[in-house]
Amino acid sequence: MEAHKSLTIGIFGFGVVGEGLYKVLNQTPSLKAQIKKVCIKHPGKKRNAPSELFTSNKEDLLFDEDINVIVEVIDDPEAAFEIVSTALRNGKAVVSASKKMIADHLPQILELQQQTGLPFLYEAAACASIPVIRNLEEYYDNDLLHSIKGIINGSTNFILSKMFEDRLDFKEALMLAQQLGFAESNPALDVEGYDAVNKWSILLNHAYGIVEHPNNILFSGIQNIQLGDAIVAKEKQVDIKLVAQAKKLKNGKVAAFVLPQFVKHDDALSFVKYQYNGVVIESGFADKQFFYGKGAGSFPTASAVLSDLSALRYDYKYEYKKLYHHQPNELTNDFYVKVYVSFDDWAYIPREKFEWIEEWHAEAERKYLVGVLHVGELRNNSWWKENKTSLVLATEPIIEDFEVIKLKKRSLELAGIV
Repeated sequence: MEAHKSLTIGIFGFGVVGEGLYKVLNQTPSLKAQIKKVCIKHPGKKRNAPSELFTSNKEDLLFDEDINVIVEVIDDPEAAFEIVSTALRNGKAVVSASKKMIADHLPQILELQQQTGLPFLYEAAACASIPVIRNLEEYYDNDLLHSIKGIINGSTNFILSKMFEDRLDFKEALMLAQQLGFAESNPALDVEGYDAVNKWSILLNHAYGIVEHPNNILFSGIQNIQLGDAIVAKEKQVDIKLVAQAKKLKNGKVAAFVLPQFVKHDDALSFVKYQYNGVVIESGFADKQFFYGKGAGSFPTASAVLSDLSALRYDYKYEYKKLYHHQPNELTNDFYVKVYVSFDDWAYIPREKFEWIEEWHAEAERKYLVGVLHVGELRNNSWWKENKTSLVLATEPIIEDFEVIKLKKRSLELAGIV
């Protein structure tokens, strides 16, 4: 596509994002982008656009030679992958917002881009209005990126904010999120961490060149966080957030996970409340940089799609520098994490699996402890998600050096505590 070429667009999907994009494009004539056709599943439904714009036949878009860009914003990941594949093979650039489709099919998508040489952009698939992907691609060199952490799911952040601010329990906060449209009627994808880990697998590629299926990344959601945990957090002067984190360890490998975490009040992520998203990137010389914005919704997501369309006029494409031009980093599960665990009954907690336990409170109806576990224990077992057990990472959760652990354990033994 030569520079400033006008874009003739075919859109798949006219839900919240598709309609938002239609409205936004009508307000930005300078973009020189026009929608020729919109493919929809239910042709009989009343929509806020001229009826001649719509078709239910995908071939009207995929095989129309005038259409040079396909925008895909549907919620069926397998159908979305078929659309993206066909569009690229038919010589069309593609913009997508489907995080699950991209996370599930990243190796095939990378291969298709190499085969066709065509752009496939998806800024809207992670953090909506925050330009995280483009920044990771363009700004941060592989060797200098120390860590990246973020709140990347607005629904869970809204629920946790309500539990903290208004002392609602989890069910009440979830119901409110559904009423306000921040959580789906079936909220499991958000609440149990699936949405966040899909986004995180995409961002890990742009941050560290890691191509990993979400199933291979340690994650959990907020489904087991109790009001009692929020009260303990208040006492400790921290917040609880669902945090996606990746950090380069001393051995050059990367620790990555999506788990509830205590966040100090002076941490940038502490300021990210309700449906907002925030990402903190730490690099060698720039120290910490903080990106903040709306992570979901019609216009924020449409704005990210619009940004990708604008970039297509200059034939922009992801170079995947960390993957193709550097030695890609490797994910590791050989490190330790400091955790807070609350539970109803000691019988459910395998105390022998902890390297050490440095704090425990057994007198209340709901008990809790703070200790250190090898991350493999969380990867390979599920006791920490069962029987109403709640696990929250400490504020600085990653512990690398096994020697430090041995020394600490020995000092506890000498003190007669263990």
